[in-house]
Amino acid sequence: MKVLILGVGNILWSDEGFGVRTVEAINQQYEFDEDVKLMDGGTQGLYLIQHVQECDLLIVFDAIDYGLKPGTMKLIHDEDVPKFMGAKKMSLHQTGFQEVLSTAELTGETPDHIFLIGVQPEVLEDFGGSLRDVVKAQMQPAIEHCLKYLDGYSVPYKKRSVPLSEEDGVNSPTIGLHDYEAHRPSEEMACRSGDERVLFDNTFEQRDSELIDSDCRTNVFVDGRKHFEDQ
Repeated sequence: MKVLILGVGNILWSDEGFGVRTVEAINQQYEFDEDVKLMDGGTQGLYLIQHVQECDLLIVFDAIDYGLKPGTMKLIHDEDVPKFMGAKKMSLHQTGFQEVLSTAELTGETPDHIFLIGVQPEVLEDFGGSLRDVVKAQMQPAIEHCLKYLDGYSVPYKKRSVPLSEEDGVNSPTIGLHDYEAHRPSEEMACRSGDERVLFDNTFEQRDSELIDSDCRTNVFVDGRKHFEDQ
């Protein structure tokens, strides 16, 4: 049996990172056989389709706005998962993942079973913020629910004698939870909900024609360098 344990969401918007942070944590604490894949699905949407089609058992960690008390956990199974992920659109990743499930169904290659472990966020509009305490406190219970679900299908796992460090985790250590929280810039340096110093500064304006950036191989239409080129 092939198993995919997937964390979805955006770690840059505080509690929306619950899913990703939980899959990082379960990877640090437990080891699995090669038939079990742990993945940070982020906000990849349809790019996840191949991985979903390949698995027999899909477990998803996510922050979902049910309109409940912050930190409330909901456990959703199988055909109920798509409608609960669309309970209230709070991020493009939820629409994207609904499309993944719908597309997989259209192709006839869907997991036999799906288990969604969703937690009600407290704060989302905090760019660069981390999980709030009430949401972070649900990470370990979510992991326990995941393990209990795996037990029901006799999927083996083993607790690590020594937890993995963030350097050996699912993601780059530069965005690991500890470093992410420890090195967050102050609010004076980086605004939390869109930096008006950039958004309303006439240094950044629309170009009359695109700039070809040969180093990055990208075409730039809005760029601060125009201000200096015009001096």
